[in-house]
Amino acid sequence: MRDLPRHGGARAVVMTMGALHEGHASLVRAARRRVGPAGQVVVTVFVNPLQFGAGEDLDRYPRTLDADVELAAAAGADAVFAPSVEEVYPGGEPQVRIAAGPMGTLLEGASRPGHFDGVLTVVAKLLHLTAPDIAFYGQKDAQQLAVITRMAGDLNFPVEIVGVPTAREEDGLALSSRNRYLSLPERRTALALSAALFAARDRLTAEEALRARAASTGHPAQDRSAALAALGEDRAAADAHAVAYAAAGPLHGPSVARAAARAVLDEAARLDPPLVLDYLALVDPSDFTEVPDSYAGEAILAVAARVGTTRLIDNIRLTFGPTPTGTAHQGAAGATGSTKDGAAPGASGTTAAPGTPPITPHGPLGAPR
Repeated sequence: MRDLPRHGGARAVVMTMGALHEGHASLVRAARRRVGPAGQVVVTVFVNPLQFGAGEDLDRYPRTLDADVELAAAAGADAVFAPSVEEVYPGGEPQVRIAAGPMGTLLEGASRPGHFDGVLTVVAKLLHLTAPDIAFYGQKDAQQLAVITRMAGDLNFPVEIVGVPTAREEDGLALSSRNRYLSLPERRTALALSAALFAARDRLTAEEALRARAASTGHPAQDRSAALAALGEDRAAADAHAVAYAAAGPLHGPSVARAAARAVLDEAARLDPPLVLDYLALVDPSDFTEVPDSYAGEAILAVAARVGTTRLIDNIRLTFGPTPTGTAHQGAAGATGSTKDGAAPGASGTTAAPGTPPITPHGPLGAPR
């Protein structure tokens, strides 16, 4: 890696555990767009044993290096760094590790004790080994992105951490290497994760529309509801009552989002096969603690569940409280470029820059290992 020519441009790294898919490709394209044709994009492929707990899928985690190299090249990467476990941990499991702190004990950290310590330890090693100027991570793993960003800031890593919006299948399912484990019936059940998040987003959008109508009416919405009911205009009265209810209620309360998502997940728990919920949480992006019902600002609605033997996670960003005219709540893909977790404007490129040299099995790094 140290001998790989940099040609004066910025170096970006995209860290993966292999089994690459379109979600990973979107990260590579974002990196290529950011550094341009003069820069360099390195993809790492390493299945890190430190972040797998007892009973998790380390042994069956898919390993498809040849296909990974092809996909990375097509997306615009210059090199793939695929070290062995023995190269990354030459003396066995390291005695000195990086602790994720309080944020690493919540949600994913509570479900998978020690997981984020393993993540940060290998990320720190790979940042040292690849020496990038910029590192790109997906927003699907929102808590991982948050702890990596915090580590880089707290420990003064000379690297910019950039978050890239979640890539999804056409049916809404977040792209994941673990999706290949799902049978067709399990996949249908798994769609409840994204459906729950979309339901919360849509409910907030509807509440916002009702409140805007209440603000624009020339007289109290409740009076309008009563007047319409007296005229026998029941449907119009019901609509006016909904506007009045929105006007009187809390401003975009987090309880509304939680309830909408929970209803979808509860229904999925009765499917065959059922969805087994691990957690549904609405959290502050800065520390991943649950937000109160009075919260205003940006939050992350995160969900984790098992379908069959496969554990899946997903999240979206939502904004609570007044929003500027003409803006809407964050969509399911988290499609903004500037976020509290360090995403930079323009981070989500969709095409590779021209002039990118291809990867071959005997490219700049020699044969991928």
